[in-house]
Amino acid sequence: MSIPRLKSYLTIFATVLVLGQTVAAQAAELPDFTQLVEQASPAVVNISTSQKLPDRKVSNQQMPDLEGLPPMLREFFERGMPPQQRSPGGGRQREAQSLGSGFIISPDGYILTNNHVIADADEILVRLADRSELKAKLIGTDPRSDVALLKIEGKDLPVLKLGKSQDLKAGQWVVAIGSPFGFDHTVTQGIVSAIGRSLPNENYVPFIQTDVPINPGNSGGPLFNLAGEVVGINSQIYTRSGGFMGVSFAIPIDVAMDVSNQLKNGGKVSRGWLGVVIQEVNKDLAESFGLDKPAGALVAQIQDDGPAAKGGLQVGDVILSMNDQPIVMSADLPHLVGALKAGAKANLEVIRDGKRKNVELTVGAIPEEGKELDALAKNGVERSSNRLGVAVIELSDEQKKAFDLKGGVVIKEVQDGPASLIGLQPGDVITHLNNQAIVSAKEFTEIAKALPKNRSVSMRVLRQGRASFITFKLAE
Repeated sequence: MSIPRLKSYLTIFATVLVLGQTVAAQAAELPDFTQLVEQASPAVVNISTSQKLPDRKVSNQQMPDLEGLPPMLREFFERGMPPQQRSPGGGRQREAQSLGSGFIISPDGYILTNNHVIADADEILVRLADRSELKAKLIGTDPRSDVALLKIEGKDLPVLKLGKSQDLKAGQWVVAIGSPFGFDHTVTQGIVSAIGRSLPNENYVPFIQTDVPINPGNSGGPLFNLAGEVVGINSQIYTRSGGFMGVSFAIPIDVAMDVSNQLKNGGKVSRGWLGVVIQEVNKDLAESFGLDKPAGALVAQIQDDGPAAKGGLQVGDVILSMNDQPIVMSADLPHLVGALKAGAKANLEVIRDGKRKNVELTVGAIPEEGKELDALAKNGVERSSNRLGVAVIELSDEQKKAFDLKGGVVIKEVQDGPASLIGLQPGDVITHLNNQAIVSAKEFTEIAKALPKNRSVSMRVLRQGRASFITFKLAE
C-alpha cells in the first residue's frame, strides 16, 4: 500500500473516531429518566368517570370536561358516544364517560387531578398501578384553577415528592407521566418553554408552558423535574388540529397545593380581589399616559365600594408593581392579587397624571359572581357635535346611577371622521378624553377642540358595561 493511501485511511479512521467520541459525549449529556419513572409511576393513577344522561340530551352532547374551557384550547378528552342503555325503569339513557390522569399526594389516598376531568361526574373510578380499581370521593373542585381533590380509601399508598414550581426556569428538562388515549403510565419528556403564561379566561393561574407531548388522557397527570419532584399538573394544550402541536400548559404545583389545602380544610378556595377591570398597556397608550415604554396594568373600570375604590385607586391609573413585584404585562396583576387572602395589604405603585404614586389598600375576597353593569338605555337630551366626528348627549341621572358614573357622554351618532375609523359605535359611553374626566357634553366638545395633533390620545369607552381605553391620533 502506498504511503499517500495509508495516510488517507488513517485520516478517515481518525475522523470516525472523533465523531464517535462526540456522539458518545452528547449521549452522556442527555438525561436518563429510567430511575425517575420507576420511582414515580406507582403513585400515578388513571381516572375514569361516568355520567348518566337522559336520552333527550344525547344528540350532539359535549362531554363535561370540555365545558367552560377557552375556545382557543382544544381540550384533552375526545368523547365517544357509548351505546345507549336501558335504565331499570325502562327509560332510555346513555352513560357519558371521560378519561384522565391524577397522582397520589398522601399515603391515606388524597389525589390531585384537573377539575375538567371529573366535572359533572356521577361516579369516579381510580385505577392504581397494580390495576386495582377504587371508587373516589370528590372532596372539592376549583374551576378557576382547574384543580380537583379526590380521596380513595387506603393506607401506606405510594406518594409523589412535591417540588417548587417557583424555582423552574425556561430550558429545564421536565417529564410527564399519564394515560394518553388510555395507555397507562406513558412517559413523555421535553423542556420548560416559558413560565408565568396567561391564557384567555384563565386569570388566576400563571401556567408553565412546555413542549412535552401531551394528548387526550394526560390531563390531570404530573409534570416532573429531573429530581423526580412534581412541579405541575398537565392541564391544557394549544392546537389547531385537535392533536399535540408542541405547546402544552401545566398548572404550577405551588398553585395546585394551595388550592388543594383550602379545599381539604374548608371546601372552597378564597382568592384576593381588587374590584377592577384592567387592560394591557400598548405603545400608544404608554405614550398617551407619559410612560417610557409599554408596561403595567391600566385600570379601565373600578367597582363601586370594592377594595380598589375604598383604597383610592382611580380609573386611568397604570399599576406598575404590587408589593414590589413588577407588573410587566397586565395579566401579571391577577396572578399576584389572586395569591393573596382577603384582608391582606397590597401596596401598588401607579402612574397617575404622569407622576408616580403609591396606593395602599386592603385586598377583598373574590365574589362568587361578578357584578355586571346594566345595558345602556338611551334617552333624548341636547346633542353636542365635535371634531372627532361623533354626536354625543349627556347621561341622565338614572344612567349615571346605573353605571356608577359622575359624568360622561353617550354617543348618539357616529359620522365620518376619526371616531368611525377607531370603531366607536352609537351607545358607547365616553367617560375620559385625553386623560381628563368628562362631566358634560359641553366639556367634551371643549376638550376635543384642544386635542393635540400627531400624538397618541387616550379615550375611555364604556360598551355594554365593559370599560376600556383606546388610543388614536389626529392628523394635521
